Amino acid sequence: MFGSRDMVRQAQRAKDEESSGMPSPLLTQFIAGHDGDPWYGTSRTGILRGVSAADAAATPIPGGHSIWQLVLHMAAWTEEVQRRLEGAAPATPARGDWPPVPAPTDAAWRAAKAALTRAHAQVAKMLGDMPARRLARPVGQSREPALGTGVTIGEMLVGLAQHDAYHTGQIAQLKRLVIR
Repeated sequence: MFGSRDMVRQAQRAKDEESSGMPSPLLTQFIAGHDGDPWYGTSRTGILRGVSAADAAATPIPGGHSIWQLVLHMAAWTEEVQRRLEGAAPATPARGDWPPVPAPTDAAWRAAKAALTRAHAQVAKMLGDMPARRLARPVGQSREPALGTGVTIGEMLVGLAQHDAYHTGQIAQLKRLVIR
């Protein structure tokens, strides 16, 4: 599968050589949470390993989300952050806050995971290429927590990493319920 670490490694190395020689903590943690070695344990990619389409579509908690729903939700918001980094006005994700889960086939499940990885890799690359001063620019005109506006770009990116860590924890718990 396509990994974000490979996409940004060269850009980050060049950026680091021009600055203090230390990697960006934000970029390092953003990458670690997805497919690296995060402080808290297993990365999202590691947790999703071994989850089948049927497992991902299962809803073991009545009224709760499935692993698949969480993956689509994280992909949608990561794509929205990418759009914002490209200069678009903040909005709800184009695919919706909680995109619908397609028929649970292996191909559709692989596509959902690949979409999340692509979106994550693109945001990681953009962060790796971003001048540090841009992190202080505002996102939106007013504070709307549900939309993630009224913060800086840096705060938005930290928020995305927090959002992903939160939902990755949910996935880890759901995986324990559906895979025995």
